[in-house]
Amino acid sequence: MNQTITELDIVIRLCLGFLAGGIIGFERSSRRQVAGLRTHILIAVGATCLTLLSIWIPQNYFDMKNGDPGRIAAQVVSGIGFLGAGAIIRLGNDVKGLTTAASLWLVAAIGMTIGAGLYIAALAAEILALITLMTLNRLERKIFPDIRNKLLEIQYNHSSEPDTETILETFKKFSIKSKSLNVNLGNFTGKKTKVSFLISILDTVDISKLANALKSFADIERVEIREKF
Repeated sequence: MNQTITELDIVIRLCLGFLAGGIIGFERSSRRQVAGLRTHILIAVGATCLTLLSIWIPQNYFDMKNGDPGRIAAQVVSGIGFLGAGAIIRLGNDVKGLTTAASLWLVAAIGMTIGAGLYIAALAAEILALITLMTLNRLERKIFPDIRNKLLEIQYNHSSEPDTETILETFKKFSIKSKSLNVNLGNFTGKKTKVSFLISILDTVDISKLANALKSFADIERVEIREKF
């Protein structure tokens, strides 16, 4: 099969690289990720361009006919690791950005595949990537929901000792685990009793339903739930 690259081939492959990177980048931007639309487009077009260059040089320089067309393209694989590392963020015990780093690596591979003229393989990889990013995310969260640590504060309408056992029973109904408990008793000068719980809660738990269930107790005045880092 003749693999000679024409100027039309170059334009078509660069445009396809632009489109492939843009589609995945749009999905990442819709989720407010660090590396979004422009980053993915630039990586895909750059990978496509470098792969074209790898093929074009041996074809057009007679003294390099025996050169390796994959030599330049191979450097894209190692070079993309630096960009992927920049998309990974550590927040306390949580690590964010691994999926985006993987999508950067994949979009570079798709760009290289387009640059080599393997359009069917590039299209298949693009479709599988979109299925993974858009569909499997919801399925994964449903089957394996994340567990978050949250701080739950309850203020009572009195200053006496609260009934924490009732609260813990409510937690069990929502599959919530209490990791610590702090009671701040009120006094007769108007200061009301407050109880703080450090809880482990699944992402699938409806926070509003939990708050309403706690507020249904007659002696509870206010419920506040916030993230604990």
